Amino acid sequence: MSSSAPVLRFDLPSQRARRWRGLPRWCAALALVVAAAYVGHEVALQTGLSRLREAAEHRLDMLASGLDADLARFDYLPALLEMTPVVPALLEAPASPQLRDAANRYLNGVNATVGAEMLYVLDRSGTSVAASDWDQPGTTIGQDLSFRPYVSDAVKNGRGRFYGVGITSRRPGYYLSYALRRGEGVRGVAAVKINIEEAENAWRKLPGHVLLIDERGVVILSTRDELKYRPVAPLDAAQRAEVQRSRPYGEAPLNPLRWTTLQALTPDTQVVSLDGLAQLASTRTLRRAAWRLVALDDMAPVRVAARYAAVTASLAMAVLLLVAVTMWQRRRAVRQKLASQAALQAAHDSLESTVVARTAQLRAAQSDLVHAGKMAALGQMSAGMVHELNQPLTALRTLSDSAGLLLDHDRHDEVRGNLQRISGMVDRLARLTSRLKTFAHKSDLPPQPVALVRSIADTQALLGAELKERDIRVEVDVQPAELSVMADEATVGSLLSNLMRNAIDAMHGSPQRVLRLEARAHGARAILTVTDTGPGIRADILARLFEPFVTSKPAGAGLGLGLVISAQLVRAAGGTLRASNRNEGGACFTVDLPCATRQEQSQRE
Repeated sequence: MSSSAPVLRFDLPSQRARRWRGLPRWCAALALVVAAAYVGHEVALQTGLSRLREAAEHRLDMLASGLDADLARFDYLPALLEMTPVVPALLEAPASPQLRDAANRYLNGVNATVGAEMLYVLDRSGTSVAASDWDQPGTTIGQDLSFRPYVSDAVKNGRGRFYGVGITSRRPGYYLSYALRRGEGVRGVAAVKINIEEAENAWRKLPGHVLLIDERGVVILSTRDELKYRPVAPLDAAQRAEVQRSRPYGEAPLNPLRWTTLQALTPDTQVVSLDGLAQLASTRTLRRAAWRLVALDDMAPVRVAARYAAVTASLAMAVLLLVAVTMWQRRRAVRQKLASQAALQAAHDSLESTVVARTAQLRAAQSDLVHAGKMAALGQMSAGMVHELNQPLTALRTLSDSAGLLLDHDRHDEVRGNLQRISGMVDRLARLTSRLKTFAHKSDLPPQPVALVRSIADTQALLGAELKERDIRVEVDVQPAELSVMADEATVGSLLSNLMRNAIDAMHGSPQRVLRLEARAHGARAILTVTDTGPGIRADILARLFEPFVTSKPAGAGLGLGLVISAQLVRAAGGTLRASNRNEGGACFTVDLPCATRQEQSQRE
């Protein structure tokens, strides 16, 4: 008797292998997310830095120009004192109280005019002998200022410049000096002190912080008070000796700033650490002094925006990867579900039969709409023919009645004129019937030049009785007088008759009745406007004014087809017809038609 034991198979290695095959895909996806975050961070950081640099450069341009202008404004002042008799006289006799008083008062008057902080004169030894503030506490008179560099520079080189805290006033300022000579020798020095702290007050109103650093690297002006009179880097022994001798910073301890350069973006732009905070430092050197203007902008907002951009970019990449994985899984599912195609095919067949049925219904509806459109066009054509023929027939009746009255009074010339107008109206009726017979077809006759002045005059004559009866004043302004349009003469006549008759009807109850026709040439186009002083067009009608059977007249007074026909006639002539209401009251119809050239007018003549 034999027995067989069941064979157990373990596929753990193969399952583990499938899991390891998916690891590279996850690693690649993670790498793409990290790369997107890095690119987003760098792009946002560089964009933010670029914006900060541009704003800082603009701010520095403005501040540097203003500071240079402040420093240059008083350049002429020390040299001006050399041409004043009282100053050289005082240097010749410094012990004279009269000369000293005269010089003090003169310096005070000049200083009050130019607006400097202080103006004073020193003898050759560097002792102040006259000053604009002689009567104020802390005046420089009697002070030995020979240790100041601007005094020694003026004696040696003729001019000197210096920034420092006043010895007596304890107020900082910018000093300009000028040597006062007699022949080859120096008799004394004229000096002016400029207050530049006013510029510092103006800087505080701007975004960010601004520093002014002198030639030794010491901050002399700052929108942050705790940074003033502190060097960017420790001073060396020679600099400390010079500071000890000239005392430009008063009693300031000159503790160095916690200033570290982190990254140099350009020669004038750096990312620095100041007191442990990252700042974008943009530098501009002044033209009139060996000083540097530094604009400091906090980097924190830029770095926060860069981090947000990195997070956004990584999320966007993760979403894209999820979409890609979803699409890939969907395609695989479609390939695995081929059995569902039968149901899809049945649904397709059902949909196709539905489309065929709906298409048949749409074609039937389209046929009904075409039939209805034909009937509407036929009704519009019939009504249009009645409307077009009614106006000339009315004019014929008026002219014939008028001719009978004129014959009774033996006014034969005027009768002859009426008969000529009747003949013209008969010709017009012939043209109208010819045009109405071919209403649905485009005319083969080319357009001819039609003089607007003559057409307006003919229409005005036809409507003369109605204009006179309703006391309507007609104003005609055609510039130039020979302005002509390219159209059919009957078209222009019908258009003018319709627009003028509508204006006459609109002004029926108006206290002031003025019908104005104005025509101007605009390039190759002629613009004709017909305005009245009636109540204007109602808002509910204005939007549908050129639709058939739309009218504001009472029942029986109009068919609502005149403007429809006029618009069709104008379009056939290559123009447009628009309607609007005037601000001062009344309606305005604007006709835009092609102008006739001089050559075309001469050929017509």
